[in-house]
Amino acid sequence: MRTKKVNFYPGLKKNAYPFTAEDIVCGVDEAGRGPLAGPVFAAAVILHPERPIDGLRDSKKLTAERRDALAPLIRQHALAWAIAECSHEEIDKYNILQATMLAMKRAVEALATLPTVALIDGNRSPMMAIRCCPIIEGDDKVHAISAASILAKTARDAALVLLHQQYPEYGFDQHKGYGTALHLQRLKEHGASPVHRRSFAPVRAVLPVAPGDAYLGASMAFDFGDLDEALA
Repeated sequence: MRTKKVNFYPGLKKNAYPFTAEDIVCGVDEAGRGPLAGPVFAAAVILHPERPIDGLRDSKKLTAERRDALAPLIRQHALAWAIAECSHEEIDKYNILQATMLAMKRAVEALATLPTVALIDGNRSPMMAIRCCPIIEGDDKVHAISAASILAKTARDAALVLLHQQYPEYGFDQHKGYGTALHLQRLKEHGASPVHRRSFAPVRAVLPVAPGDAYLGASMAFDFGDLDEALA
Protein backbone atom coordinates (compact mmCIF):
# COMPACT_ATOMS: atom_id res chain seq x y z
CA MET A 1 0.00 0.00 0.00
CA ARG A 2 1.38 3.40 -0.96
CA THR A 3 1.95 5.89 1.82
CA LYS A 4 -0.07 9.07 1.47
CA LYS A 5 2.18 11.96 0.48
CA VAL A 6 2.13 14.74 3.05
CA ASN A 7 2.72 18.41 2.33
CA PHE A 8 5.07 19.57 5.08
CA TYR A 9 4.74 23.20 3.92
CA PRO A 10 0.98 23.77 3.54
CA GLY A 11 1.26 27.55 3.87
CA LEU A 12 4.04 28.08 1.33
CA LYS A 13 3.83 28.27 -2.43
CA LYS A 14 5.80 25.37 -3.86
CA ASN A 15 7.43 27.48 -6.55
CA ALA A 16 8.64 29.92 -3.88
CA TYR A 17 10.17 27.58 -1.29
CA PRO A 18 13.21 29.26 0.34
CA PHE A 19 15.18 26.02 0.07
CA THR A 20 15.95 23.23 -2.40
CA ALA A 21 15.27 19.50 -2.36
CA GLU A 22 18.87 18.95 -1.26
CA ASP A 23 18.55 21.14 1.85
CA ILE A 24 18.10 19.78 5.36
CA VAL A 25 15.38 22.03 6.76
CA CYS A 26 14.68 22.72 10.41
CA GLY A 27 11.79 24.68 11.85
CA VAL A 28 12.36 27.01 14.79
CA ASP A 29 9.97 28.72 17.19
CA GLU A 30 9.93 30.22 20.68
CA ALA A 31 7.68 30.27 23.71
CA GLY A 32 7.60 32.75 26.54
CA ARG A 33 8.46 36.17 25.16
CA GLY A 34 5.59 37.89 26.95
CA PRO A 35 5.59 36.48 30.50
CA LEU A 36 6.88 38.47 33.45
CA ALA A 37 8.89 35.60 34.92
CA GLY A 38 11.05 32.67 33.96
CA PRO A 39 13.05 31.93 30.83
CA VAL A 40 12.20 32.19 27.17
CA PHE A 41 12.37 28.81 25.43
CA ALA A 42 13.05 27.89 21.82
CA ALA A 43 12.93 24.62 19.93
CA ALA A 44 14.28 23.43 16.60
CA VAL A 45 12.90 20.41 14.73
CA ILE A 46 13.89 18.51 11.60
CA LEU A 47 10.96 16.33 10.59
CA HIS A 48 11.51 12.89 9.08
CA PRO A 49 10.07 12.87 5.54
CA GLU A 50 8.83 9.30 5.95
CA ARG A 51 7.33 9.77 9.42
CA PRO A 52 4.73 12.56 9.18
CA ILE A 53 2.85 13.58 12.31
CA ASP A 54 -0.87 14.30 12.10
CA GLY A 55 -2.33 17.41 13.71
CA LEU A 56 0.65 19.77 13.65
CA ARG A 57 -0.29 23.44 13.85
CA ASP A 58 0.50 26.57 15.85
CA SER A 59 0.72 25.52 19.51
CA LYS A 60 -1.39 28.52 20.55
CA LYS A 61 -4.31 27.06 18.57
CA LEU A 62 -4.11 23.70 20.34
CA THR A 63 -5.41 22.78 23.76
CA ALA A 64 -2.88 21.95 26.46
CA GLU A 65 -4.02 18.33 26.29
CA ARG A 66 -3.42 18.17 22.53
CA ARG A 67 0.00 19.78 22.86
CA ASP A 68 0.93 17.29 25.56
CA ALA A 69 -0.16 14.43 23.29
CA LEU A 70 1.77 15.71 20.27
CA ALA A 71 5.04 16.57 22.03
CA PRO A 72 6.17 12.96 22.65
CA LEU A 73 5.18 12.02 19.09
CA ILE A 74 7.39 14.80 17.77
CA ARG A 75 10.31 13.69 19.93
CA GLN A 76 9.78 10.09 18.81
CA HIS A 77 9.30 10.60 15.07
CA ALA A 78 11.39 13.67 14.20
CA LEU A 79 14.74 13.19 12.53
CA ALA A 80 16.20 15.58 15.10
CA TRP A 81 14.94 18.00 17.74
CA ALA A 82 16.39 20.25 20.42
CA ILE A 83 15.13 22.63 23.09
CA ALA A 84 17.06 25.57 24.53
CA GLU A 85 16.40 28.54 26.77
CA CYS A 86 17.60 31.97 27.84
CA SER A 87 17.29 32.72 31.52
CA HIS A 88 15.47 35.64 33.10
CA GLU A 89 18.91 37.09 33.85
CA GLU A 90 19.90 36.96 30.18
CA ILE A 91 16.56 38.53 29.24
CA ASP A 92 17.26 41.43 31.61
CA LYS A 93 20.83 41.74 30.32
CA TYR A 94 20.21 41.59 26.57
CA ASN A 95 16.45 42.45 26.25
CA ILE A 96 13.74 39.97 25.34
CA LEU A 97 14.22 40.16 21.56
CA GLN A 98 17.94 39.42 21.69
CA ALA A 99 17.42 36.70 24.31
CA THR A 100 14.82 35.07 22.07
CA MET A 101 17.21 35.11 19.12
CA LEU A 102 19.92 33.59 21.33
CA ALA A 103 17.61 30.80 22.53
CA MET A 104 16.73 30.00 18.90
CA LYS A 105 20.40 29.92 17.94
CA ARG A 106 21.16 27.58 20.85
CA ALA A 107 18.35 25.24 19.84
CA VAL A 108 19.53 24.98 16.23
CA GLU A 109 23.14 24.45 17.28
CA ALA A 110 22.05 21.67 19.66
CA LEU A 111 20.46 19.56 16.89
CA ALA A 112 22.07 16.15 16.47
CA THR A 113 21.68 16.49 12.68
CA LEU A 114 23.14 19.63 11.14
CA PRO A 115 20.55 21.53 9.07
CA THR A 116 21.45 23.63 6.06
CA VAL A 117 18.55 26.06 6.39
CA ALA A 118 16.40 27.21 9.31
CA LEU A 119 12.83 28.40 8.84
CA ILE A 120 12.07 30.78 11.71
CA ASP A 121 8.60 31.77 12.89
CA GLY A 122 8.13 35.54 12.74
CA ASN A 123 9.71 38.45 10.91
CA ARG A 124 13.22 38.23 12.36
CA SER A 125 15.88 35.57 12.53
CA PRO A 126 19.06 35.10 14.54
CA MET A 127 22.52 35.36 13.03
CA MET A 128 23.76 31.82 12.38
CA ALA A 129 26.26 30.00 10.23
CA ILE A 130 23.44 28.43 8.20
CA ARG A 131 20.85 30.22 6.07
CA CYS A 132 17.86 31.52 8.03
CA CYS A 133 14.48 32.47 6.58
CA PRO A 134 11.89 34.22 8.77
CA ILE A 135 8.30 33.28 7.93
CA ILE A 136 5.45 35.33 9.35
CA GLU A 137 2.87 33.00 10.92
CA GLY A 138 5.21 30.17 10.04
CA ASP A 139 3.89 28.05 12.89
CA ASP A 140 0.73 27.53 10.83
CA LYS A 141 2.47 27.29 7.43
CA VAL A 142 5.39 24.92 8.03
CA HIS A 143 4.99 21.65 9.90
CA ALA A 144 8.53 21.73 11.32
CA ILE A 145 7.86 25.18 12.80
CA SER A 146 4.55 23.92 14.21
CA ALA A 147 6.42 21.04 15.82
CA ALA A 148 9.02 23.41 17.26
CA SER A 149 6.24 25.62 18.59
CA ILE A 150 4.70 22.66 20.41
CA LEU A 151 8.01 21.49 21.91
CA ALA A 152 8.95 24.98 23.08
CA LYS A 153 5.52 25.62 24.60
CA THR A 154 5.24 22.29 26.45
CA ALA A 155 8.81 22.55 27.75
CA ARG A 156 8.28 26.06 29.06
CA ASP A 157 4.95 25.19 30.66
CA ALA A 158 6.63 22.26 32.43
CA ALA A 159 9.42 24.57 33.60
CA LEU A 160 6.91 27.00 35.09
CA VAL A 161 5.15 24.17 36.92
CA LEU A 162 8.54 23.32 38.45
CA LEU A 163 8.99 26.98 39.39
CA HIS A 164 5.60 26.89 41.08
CA GLN A 165 7.01 24.31 43.48
CA GLN A 166 9.69 26.84 44.50
CA TYR A 167 7.44 29.90 44.54
CA PRO A 168 3.86 28.69 45.08
CA GLU A 169 2.66 32.12 46.21
CA TYR A 170 2.71 33.43 42.62
CA GLY A 171 0.54 30.74 40.99
CA PHE A 172 2.98 30.02 38.15
CA ASP A 173 1.23 26.71 37.50
CA GLN A 174 -1.93 28.60 36.52
CA HIS A 175 -0.71 31.51 34.39
CA LYS A 176 2.80 30.29 33.40
CA GLY A 177 4.25 33.70 34.20
CA TYR A 178 1.96 35.78 31.98
CA GLY A 179 0.63 39.07 33.34
CA THR A 180 -2.82 37.89 34.35
CA ALA A 181 -4.88 39.65 37.00
CA LEU A 182 -3.94 36.91 39.47
CA HIS A 183 -0.23 37.25 38.74
CA LEU A 184 -0.27 41.04 39.02
CA GLN A 185 -2.11 40.79 42.32
CA ARG A 186 0.41 38.28 43.70
CA LEU A 187 3.26 40.52 42.53
CA LYS A 188 1.68 43.38 44.43
CA GLU A 189 1.28 41.25 47.55
CA HIS A 190 4.65 39.49 47.58
CA GLY A 191 7.00 41.61 45.50
CA ALA A 192 9.20 40.13 42.80
CA SER A 193 10.61 36.64 43.14
CA PRO A 194 14.20 35.77 42.17
CA VAL A 195 12.96 34.59 38.76
CA HIS A 196 10.91 37.62 37.74
CA ARG A 197 12.16 39.68 34.80
CA ARG A 198 13.36 42.97 36.29
CA SER A 199 13.38 44.69 32.89
CA PHE A 200 9.60 44.25 32.45
CA ALA A 201 7.50 47.23 33.55
CA PRO A 202 4.99 45.40 35.82
CA VAL A 203 7.91 43.86 37.72
CA ARG A 204 9.83 47.14 37.96
CA ALA A 205 6.70 48.66 39.48
CA VAL A 206 7.00 46.48 42.59
CA LEU A 207 10.77 46.93 43.10
CA PRO A 208 12.71 47.14 45.34
CA VAL A 209 12.01 43.64 46.53
CA ALA A 210 11.78 42.56 50.14
CA PRO A 211 15.00 42.04 52.15
CA GLY A 212 16.47 38.61 51.62
CA ASP A 213 15.62 38.43 47.93
CA ALA A 214 18.25 36.25 46.28
CA TYR A 215 17.94 37.73 42.79
CA LEU A 216 21.59 38.56 42.33
CA GLY A 217 22.65 35.02 43.08
CA ALA A 218 19.74 33.24 41.50
CA SER A 219 20.21 31.12 38.41
CA MET A 220 17.62 29.78 36.03
CA ALA A 221 19.68 27.19 34.19
CA PHE A 222 17.06 24.47 34.12
CA ASP A 223 17.93 20.83 34.54
CA PHE A 224 16.44 19.29 31.41
CA GLY A 225 16.42 15.95 33.23
CA ASP A 226 13.74 17.37 35.50
CA LEU A 227 11.90 18.72 32.46
CA ASP A 228 12.06 15.35 30.73
CA GLU A 229 10.48 13.76 33.78
CA ALA A 230 7.80 16.45 33.94
CA LEU A 231 7.02 16.03 30.24
CA ALA A 232 6.93 12.22 30.31
